[in-house]
Amino acid sequence: MGSEIAKTEPDVPKLWTRLSLRARLLLPMAAMMIGALMFAGFALQTFSPEQFEQENAQGARSAQLVADALNAALAAAHNPQQTLNAFAGGLGTLSAIEFVPSGSRPHRTASDTDRGNVPAWFTALLQVPQLGSTHPVKIGPAHVGDIVFSPNLSAEISEKWVGFLAIVASGMALMQLAALSAYFTTGTALRPLAQLGAGLTRMRNGEYDAAIPLAGPPEIRNSCAEANQLAATLRRFSQDNRELLRKLVAVQDDERRELARELHDEMGPLLFAIRANATALAEAEGPPEPGSPAHGILSAAEALQQANRRVLEGLSPLYVTELGLVASVQALLRNAKSQAPGLSLQSQIDQRLNDLDGLLSQTAYRSSRAAPRDRGSCSSRASPPRRPSRQSAWSNELHNNRLPAH
Repeated sequence: MGSEIAKTEPDVPKLWTRLSLRARLLLPMAAMMIGALMFAGFALQTFSPEQFEQENAQGARSAQLVADALNAALAAAHNPQQTLNAFAGGLGTLSAIEFVPSGSRPHRTASDTDRGNVPAWFTALLQVPQLGSTHPVKIGPAHVGDIVFSPNLSAEISEKWVGFLAIVASGMALMQLAALSAYFTTGTALRPLAQLGAGLTRMRNGEYDAAIPLAGPPEIRNSCAEANQLAATLRRFSQDNRELLRKLVAVQDDERRELARELHDEMGPLLFAIRANATALAEAEGPPEPGSPAHGILSAAEALQQANRRVLEGLSPLYVTELGLVASVQALLRNAKSQAPGLSLQSQIDQRLNDLDGLLSQTAYRSSRAAPRDRGSCSSRASPPRRPSRQSAWSNELHNNRLPAH
C-alpha cells in the first residue's frame, strides 16, 4: 500500500524538494509579479470601456445640444444657409465636434486614434468602444448635414499606457529589491546553517572540542547553542566511557596478575619437583639416554615450564615497566624469530609509545604479542615441511593515547 501511494505522488513535490532555499523564495515572488501583471491587464480590459464612455459622455451631450441649438437657429433665421455657413466656418474641423455637410465624409472618426508610442496589443487590450455620434441638421424638411462627435482618445490611451508602465516598473523594482533582500537574508541564514552542519559532522566523527559559532537569526543561534551543549554532553560521555574502559582494563589486569600469581605459586613448585625427581631418578640409574622414560619426563617438564613462562608473560608482562614498551616489543620479536627461523618479521614502532602509562603499555604489549604468534602459526600451517616460509610484515600503531578496541 505504501509503495502504491509513493508511485501515485506527483513529480512537482519532488522538484520542489530539489530547489534551494533562495529559489523557493524567488519563485513565489516571480509568480506574484506575473499574477499582478495579469490582474492589471484584466482590470484594464474590464473597466477601461466604461471609463472611456464616462469620460466622453459630456462631449456627446454637448454635441446633441449644439445640434439642437443649430436647428433652432436655422429655423428662426431669414437666411438659413448663410447662418449655416457661418456656423460651419466658425466651428472648424479640429475639435471633437464638427459639421459635416450632406454627402461629405467627416475629416476624422473616433477609430482614427493616434496611438503614438502605445503598442497595438495594449490598445486592443483596452477594448476601446465606439464613442462617436451623429446628429442631423435640417433646414426645413431638407437634410443639409450632420453635427458629428468624434472624440480623440490618444491622450487617454497614452495616460493609461504610462500608468501601466509605472505599475510594471514599480512592481519590477520592488521585486528586485525583495529578491536582493531575500538573497542576502538567506545568505546570513545559510552560512550559520552550514557551520551548524559542519559542527554536527565533526560530532559524528568524534570531535567534540570545536564549538559552533553562534551566528544568524535567533532560531539558528538557539540551534547552534543546543548543538554546543550536545557536544559538551557527548564529550563528557566520551570521557566517562574512556574512564570506564580504563577501569575495566585495570580490573582485567588485576585479575590477570592474580591468576598469574596463583599459577606461578602452584605450578612453579610442582614443575621444579618433577624436574628434580626426574633428575634424581635418572642419576640413580645412570645417565639418561634419549628415548628413555627419564629423558621423556625431563623434556616434558622443560616444555611445560616454557609454556607456563609464556602464559605468565602474557598474563602479567614483567619487563614492560622496566624496559619500556618499545624494547619489550623488540624483545618479543626476537623471541618469535628465534622460535621460527623461517619467519620474517618487520616492525614499525613509534618511540613515543614509551610515553604511555602502565595500563596502556601493557594493553599495547598484549596486542603486539598476538601478531607474531598468529603470523607464526599461519606460516607453519601454510608452508610444507623443509621449505622456507613466506615473508610476513607486521606493524603495530597506537594513536591518540587510546586503548585498542579489542
